Amino acid sequence: MKVRWGVLGTAGIAKNCTIPGMLKAKNCEVYAIAGRKKEKVDDFVNRFGIEKGYYDYDSLLDDESIQAVYIPLPNNIHKEWVIKALKMGKNVLCEKPIAMNKDEAAEMYKTARENNVILMEAFAYLHSPYVESLKKDIKDGLIGDVKYIDTSFVTQGYKEDFRLHKELGGGMIYDLGCYCTTMILSVIDSEFKYVKGAAEMTDLGVDALSTALIGFKNGARAAFTVGMVLGENSNARFDRLYIHGTKGVIISEVPYNAEGDVSYRIIEKGQTTIRNISVPNNYMLEVEDMGDCILKGSEPKVSEAFSIKNSGLLDEIMAEIGY
Repeated sequence: MKVRWGVLGTAGIAKNCTIPGMLKAKNCEVYAIAGRKKEKVDDFVNRFGIEKGYYDYDSLLDDESIQAVYIPLPNNIHKEWVIKALKMGKNVLCEKPIAMNKDEAAEMYKTARENNVILMEAFAYLHSPYVESLKKDIKDGLIGDVKYIDTSFVTQGYKEDFRLHKELGGGMIYDLGCYCTTMILSVIDSEFKYVKGAAEMTDLGVDALSTALIGFKNGARAAFTVGMVLGENSNARFDRLYIHGTKGVIISEVPYNAEGDVSYRIIEKGQTTIRNISVPNNYMLEVEDMGDCILKGSEPKVSEAFSIKNSGLLDEIMAEIGY
């Protein structure tokens, strides 16, 4: 069986990442696309062989044959369209960050429960066997108890992009910092105790370069840096993840959402082990997991509790940097 999907929006991440992954997913039918610009909708229809093209969002939601909706709209309107879709009985996969704050996220998940449908936040990388391998090695005690995590995700500068606009929910904490916070929360199983942060703000009021320090009640700490400072429109990026434990260290320079043959190092008592992982398309895995939730009753890998906790952490960081 396949889930019949509609895509609500013609964003770049839909065109370049998620829809190509959906087309590879064994339990997914990409049936419809909706957008507000006819030429963009027509391009998606022709590019991907999508059966239905709608020129407004409501028409797609009115299509009773659609079981699930993927929403890659700007951050500031996630809540509006997620709730509309949920109330129409659609299961929803919503791009990260799922909401502008914890209260919005809580309302969205409450609506999903009230309408007996599934809502999942789209962090494709969290479905990767690379992340599963990292978590297993830590759970198995290969580096002991995690005491400190250092991670970075820095990308190019932009001359014109939605990330530059505060009214659209732009900025680096929302766009990239959520990768770092979810990785940290995936590894450190504790409530956070304190949050400190600082940022370089643009003239438009969004953060271009941000850093945060998080202390947890179990004594662990984490720090991350995110930014859009590597040239202009150069496709340059820098990713780093160091996980320090009481017995050893995991070192990874694998990009978030990487696919193909990837590896990380485990260093313990001067001995290095290289863990090689074969990673298929993460967006395919994400959609297949969502499909299994709909068709088989599986639990979402990115759970409500996890997304709510992450939204709360982002709230603390945004308050710290004065967003």
